Amino acid sequence: MTTQTVELKQPDVSLGARLQSLHETIIERMPGIARIACALYDPETDLLKTFINSTRDGVAINAYEFRLSDSASLSELKEQNLSRVIDDIKADIRPGTEHSDWLLEQNYRSSFTIPMRSGDQFYGFVFVDSSEKGYFSDLIQRDMLLFSTMLTLTISSELSAVHSLLATAQAARDFADLRDFETGMHLNRMARLSRLIARAIREEWQLSDETIEHIYLFAPLHDIGKIGIPDRILLKPGRLDAEEHRLMQRHVELGVELLKKVLDDYKVAYLSDSKVMLNIIAYHHEFLDGSGYPNKLSGDEIPVEARIITVADIFDALTSERPYKHAWSIEDALNELDHMVTKGKLDMNCVQALRDNLPEVEEIVISLRDRF
Repeated sequence: MTTQTVELKQPDVSLGARLQSLHETIIERMPGIARIACALYDPETDLLKTFINSTRDGVAINAYEFRLSDSASLSELKEQNLSRVIDDIKADIRPGTEHSDWLLEQNYRSSFTIPMRSGDQFYGFVFVDSSEKGYFSDLIQRDMLLFSTMLTLTISSELSAVHSLLATAQAARDFADLRDFETGMHLNRMARLSRLIARAIREEWQLSDETIEHIYLFAPLHDIGKIGIPDRILLKPGRLDAEEHRLMQRHVELGVELLKKVLDDYKVAYLSDSKVMLNIIAYHHEFLDGSGYPNKLSGDEIPVEARIITVADIFDALTSERPYKHAWSIEDALNELDHMVTKGKLDMNCVQALRDNLPEVEEIVISLRDRF
């Protein structure tokens, strides 16, 4: 599919591509390493989520997540910062869970699990698998721990830059007193809803777990440009007139300018996730029929990450109570989104993703509801 993207100054190299390059270096010395994968931990939800992998033998597991507290063994590794070797997977791993069944199907014979830590920060785990039984000798463990440290530093460096960007954006919101219209719960709901949609349409758009995680991380930035909109417009209780509406629409342009400056300041504009971030900010008010703003893009010109954010944002606006309006029911909101699909404005599959995952949607809406 052809899509628009915001032009950046430097080429990008994704973390997944860098892991694959690292894997090629590793197998020159340790040819028995069949797979290296990283799973990220989200402390807010207790979810351990597949993130990036390099799979030389076997089929990668993607879009998989589970609560870390549901695994006593991994929880212990996290708390005690310990690594774990399984010398005979077929003898030690029992079927019955999605991950166990997948692992046994790949015919991996041994594994090495390493917590990813940088200082006091726990990021997740590195999972290393071999097709050879008892492959992880003390020497190989030592070398893999060194490689894992390199990988952890790379991931932690990028995530720290991301979190710094998000913290800067939040500070700007607080300074501009944007909490009146954009609560923390709204930003959390946007992130969760956007990730739910991205996971549901991942096969159609061939979205990697890395891209899905970036959509989740950057969803809260979609309206950051509103910090440049005057309060008399931003906080106006009634309808905006034509001139006020035009000024309000400038928040997209202002958001792009702001993020480009911050990215340059942080020297991270070259990262692949920067494209996702800027596309979210630049295009989340575009509609598929060309009636959106500011660029009047249509159809395949609109990147998938922007389509996702648009649906999540409209749904959340409809189902959220505000001082000036009552919340719509989930069903009424979905019916309105369906109506917008029939008018050619919204991505049908993004809307259907919400209907197909109603229990999770309801949990997000209810558990993260605003309190006035």
